[in-house]
Amino acid sequence: MSTRVFVTGLGVVSPLGLDAASTWNNLVGGVSGIVYITAFDTQGFETRIAGEVKGFDPTEYLDKKQARHMDRFAQFAAVASQEALWQAELKLEELDPNRVAVIVGSGVGGIITMSQQWEVLKERGPTRVSPFLLPMMLADMAPGQLSMILGAKGPNFCPVSSCSSGADAIGHGWHMIRRGDADVVIAGGAEAPICPIAVAGFNACQALSRHNVSPKEASRPFDAQRDGFVIGEGAGILVLESLESVRRRNVPALAELVGYAATSDAYHVTQPAPDAEGEVRAMRLALEAAGLKPGDIGYINAHGTSTPLNDKFETMAIKAVFGEEAYHIPVSSTKSMMGHMLGAGGAVEAAISIMALNRWVIPPTINLEHPDPECDLDYVPNRARRCEIRTAMSNSFGFGGHNSSLVFQAPEDHA
Repeated sequence: MSTRVFVTGLGVVSPLGLDAASTWNNLVGGVSGIVYITAFDTQGFETRIAGEVKGFDPTEYLDKKQARHMDRFAQFAAVASQEALWQAELKLEELDPNRVAVIVGSGVGGIITMSQQWEVLKERGPTRVSPFLLPMMLADMAPGQLSMILGAKGPNFCPVSSCSSGADAIGHGWHMIRRGDADVVIAGGAEAPICPIAVAGFNACQALSRHNVSPKEASRPFDAQRDGFVIGEGAGILVLESLESVRRRNVPALAELVGYAATSDAYHVTQPAPDAEGEVRAMRLALEAAGLKPGDIGYINAHGTSTPLNDKFETMAIKAVFGEEAYHIPVSSTKSMMGHMLGAGGAVEAAISIMALNRWVIPPTINLEHPDPECDLDYVPNRARRCEIRTAMSNSFGFGGHNSSLVFQAPEDHA
């Protein structure tokens, strides 16, 4: 018999703040974290804007030597994990380390380190390439480093499923606890893709917004004038625990993770399937896993990338799953304020969905000024909304046809 799974802690590093509280306060205030890129010289680039994490100094949280040997994405994961563990009141030395797993997804891993060391190779030769290149570049070094920092000896691995990576990490953690393979799973996603090769690459496949004249207005999900997503960076980490672990530790739960599903479009490397069939199946299967009906969902945190195709097809998919109920469910895209954090996005948005459940406030979709006839749902335009929410769905859809949905519920019964 599978156990129930609860979230007891969460941590966030985002373009809106270095912790969950500041991120949340800026979200509900409708603040945009999109700025002109400072990480590198953008002269000659079609896109010069991004959702950068500001004021981040890893040595404030990590040992200097340790931080120096971690790519920026892994540093984000480590810092977000510290916050999540603190909120969960979790001391790993008091647990069986063999029953603690770490699953952190990433889409592009240590691409900054790879980009920098490629320049070293070209300019200074192969003998000057850092011996830490490979361990810093590998996407699985975020969970690997965390397991070493924390002393967690259960499985540690990294789902790499494009923009669904963080959501899939949480979903795999859910499955692992339900199967009885772990008591605690530290799960989420981390990404630091703001470097020349990544921005140039996304420009080359026509994915990024070129609205450089006004960065804060560039990410505009579901708006008729949207022209692409804004790349972002950050991390989101959740502490998942079995019902038995929550009871044993006598700690409050923030939410119950009741459903997860993942599907594939099997259609195109970058474009969603025209009928949104894969997205529809992911949402339906997540609802089925949760034992819920469409009318039970009180809020949907949309994938909502601000690309012409994604927003159109996600709207179609929500209508197909929820029918007439779709018009009565608040839907918002927090990417309008933070940009698209790729593999970290689903994890950060899962954390946001949980905060919305706890605070009964729905973050807005900002920059929604020009209605698109094909996007006609309630996207909570421009201002946060107070609303009693007991169940939330978080969607993540990625390049390669990845579709993932998570369902969280207010933790009414876990005593």
